[in-house]
Amino acid sequence: MDCPLTAEKDLSEWKKFRLDSDKNDWIEDIDISGAKSLYEKEAQDRPLRVLVLYGSLRQRSFSRCCAYEAARLLDYLGADVRVFDPTELPVKGQVEETHHKVQELRELALWSEAQFWCSPEMHGNVTGCFKNQIDWIPLSLGSVRPTQGRTLAICQVNGGSQSFNAVNTLRVLGRWMRMFTIPNQSSIPKAWQEFDEYNRMKPSPLRDRLVDVVEELVKFSLMLRDHSSFLVDRYSERKEKGDFGRLLSQEEKEKLRKNDVLKSLTNNNKS
Repeated sequence: MDCPLTAEKDLSEWKKFRLDSDKNDWIEDIDISGAKSLYEKEAQDRPLRVLVLYGSLRQRSFSRCCAYEAARLLDYLGADVRVFDPTELPVKGQVEETHHKVQELRELALWSEAQFWCSPEMHGNVTGCFKNQIDWIPLSLGSVRPTQGRTLAICQVNGGSQSFNAVNTLRVLGRWMRMFTIPNQSSIPKAWQEFDEYNRMKPSPLRDRLVDVVEELVKFSLMLRDHSSFLVDRYSERKEKGDFGRLLSQEEKEKLRKNDVLKSLTNNNKS
């Protein structure tokens, strides 16, 4: 599936994570031959489409630093990676859905086959910046569910000691968005100590875990992407489409329910 925005937008805007070719990259020195061989076998002619989201607007955002490292790993494996920049995304409900950043985010969600989410933990939860992005992605657009059946990897960065509050929330959000969230996850404590002056992650078990998560995302995505439609095919949705020709919004369902109640009351009064 091509992203409709591709023709209008320079792809480099989504690929700012890429480094100058003359810079030494630690990713080239790690052994991810298992995932790479699987990728070459399953996706050489059909690159895996991955959307990356992060949750901070700060000039030096560690969730963006981490998201970029994940994107570089995915890019190295051969995936088509696009990182969404939330800088100009308005607060949910502040503007109409036709806003260009809302449309960009939704089209990228539809385009993707897998996603990588990274949020800072703030007051024991994900940031408003990150949650706002998820809030703008609806569960359904007509008969299409933008995130249903996608694979998902989750990660959080912390300013202090290690915590798992944000990744726990991200896992709940992934389930709510009907995604396959992989078992592994990453939580990076004292993130300000884990990145060098070039915003690259320093060698550590925490960096190794991030590699694990990305590698696992690729493996699960390649195994599931051709079967996701079958795995999320639901009787209730088939029935709804058969009755109404499409999936209904929650508002439409409520109106139908109220009409059914009114009809029942009218029939009872007549009898």
